[in-house]
Amino acid sequence: MRDSWAASSLVTIDRHNAMTGQDFSARIVMRLNLGCGRDKRAGYINVDKYPVFEPDQLVDLEQIPWPFADNSVDEIVLHHVLEHLGQETRVFLAIVTELYRVLKVGGVVEITVPHPRSDLYLGDPTHVRPITPAMFHLLSKKNCAEWSRLGTPHTRLAEILDVDFEVGQIRNRLAPAWAQKAEREKWPQARVREAAELYNNVVEEIIFTARKAS
Repeated sequence: MRDSWAASSLVTIDRHNAMTGQDFSARIVMRLNLGCGRDKRAGYINVDKYPVFEPDQLVDLEQIPWPFADNSVDEIVLHHVLEHLGQETRVFLAIVTELYRVLKVGGVVEITVPHPRSDLYLGDPTHVRPITPAMFHLLSKKNCAEWSRLGTPHTRLAEILDVDFEVGQIRNRLAPAWAQKAEREKWPQARVREAAELYNNVVEEIIFTARKAS
């Protein structure tokens, strides 16, 4: 295990216009790879609770608060991690709040999870809840304000937790057999979406980003 978190931080240089005569200045860019397991990433602080993986920092993500400062993190990666955390709803919502607390405004979390209607999700007894982009839509104050205006039954999690995320890019990784079929038959995206809605095991993974909006 490394002695210092800073050892895994990236240092970038903010270059001002040389014509202004301003000096170069450096800022620390902190990137966290939470629940890293053996997926160590260069330029990230690799965090896990199991010593066997020799992470840069030992942290149990279900123990709140996390040992990171408020508004200190530029980027968080959760690669096949979030579906394992917070079997109790209160613990899961506390984890969401911690993600929001430690991210800088504009900071991004990249989430990769198994699709809830895939054997990749259903076959693992350590998966405690499905994770979808729709869940993170509940964490947007803009969305909550619109739902209040329309009188819809969506849970106003952004208001309840006082967090504000905006979902960005969403990608789906198809199961190999479906990917081959879609490629062979040159399916448009609409056909892929239709198949994913009608059948299990079409999509294996969902990859999406969420940005701390305010």
